[in-house]
Amino acid sequence: MSLPARIEIREEGPREGFQFETGEIPTARKIALIQALAGTGLRRIQTVSFVDPRRVPGMADAERVCQGLQAVEGVAFGALWLNAKGFLRALVAPNLTIDGSVSVSASEVFGKRNQNRDREQDLAAAAALMALYAEHKVPFARATIMAAFGCNFQGEVPVAAVLDRIAAILALAGGAGLARPVISLADTMAWATPHRIAQVVGAVRETWPDLELSLHLHDTRGLAMVNAWEGMRLGVTRFDAAIAGLGGCPFAKHSGAAGNLCTEDLALLCAESGIETGLDLDALLEAARLAEDVVGHPLPGRAKQGGTLHSKV
Repeated sequence: MSLPARIEIREEGPREGFQFETGEIPTARKIALIQALAGTGLRRIQTVSFVDPRRVPGMADAERVCQGLQAVEGVAFGALWLNAKGFLRALVAPNLTIDGSVSVSASEVFGKRNQNRDREQDLAAAAALMALYAEHKVPFARATIMAAFGCNFQGEVPVAAVLDRIAAILALAGGAGLARPVISLADTMAWATPHRIAQVVGAVRETWPDLELSLHLHDTRGLAMVNAWEGMRLGVTRFDAAIAGLGGCPFAKHSGAAGNLCTEDLALLCAESGIETGLDLDALLEAARLAEDVVGHPLPGRAKQGGTLHSKV
C-alpha cells in the first residue's frame, strides 16, 4: 500500500514524561515546555494526568499546570484520567479541551496486575466513564486497547482478544448514544514488530473497514520507528509521540528504557519521505533540547543531536 500524504502526530511527552520522571520538576518548567510545544504546529498536546498523587507524585501539580497554560490558537491542551474521580477533576480544570477516552487491556493478566480488573470489570469501568461522557455531553473521542501487541506478563496476546475488546467498546458506545471513537492500539510493553503491526491492523481493518485507528508505540526495544513506518504503510494516519522520547516503560526489566515514539524523529522521517505533518521541525528540535534541559538528563531522541539532513555541520 502507498504511504499516506499526511499524518497527525498527537504529543504526549509532558504527560508521559513528567509522570515517569523520578525527580521533582518545577511547575513553571513543565508549563514552559508545553508552551514551546504549542509553537511547533502540534494541534493536540496531552499535558497532565489526573491520578492519585500518592501513586504518581509527578502529577501532584496537575491543576496548577493547567492554570498556568496560555491559550494558543488551533492548539488543544488535553489530559488523561483513568476513572470518574479523575474525569471530574479534569472537567473543572482551566484551559483544557475535554474529550472522553477509555482504556481497556487486551491482556487480562496485565489488566489484573495493573488495575486489578478482569475483562468484565475493565469493560464495566469503561461503561461507567461513557455514561459520564453522555451525561456531561462530552464527545467520546478515543478508546485505547492496551497490550494490543503482546504482554511481558502474559506473552503473546491473541489478535482475537484485541478484536473482542474493540467490539465490546463499540457496543457500549452505541448503547450510550455515543459516536464511535478512534481506536488507539497501544504497544504498552513494546512487543510490537512490523509483523505484529500488520497482523493486528489487518485484522481490525478486515472487521471494521471504516474504523479510525491510531498507534501508540513505545521504543523500549528500539522498534518504535519501524513499527510506525509499517503503520503508515498500512494507511494509519494517527500517531502518539513524545518530544525527545520522554517517558519510559515501567514494565521493562531495566531502568532507563526509552519512552514513546520520538516526536521530532518521526517528524524528520516524514519530512524526508514526502509525508506532511504540519510541524515546524526546527521548532521541534528546540523543544526537544528544552525537554532534555528540564528533566536534567539525556533523552533518547536522536534528531535533537544530529539535526535535520539539511543542517550545517
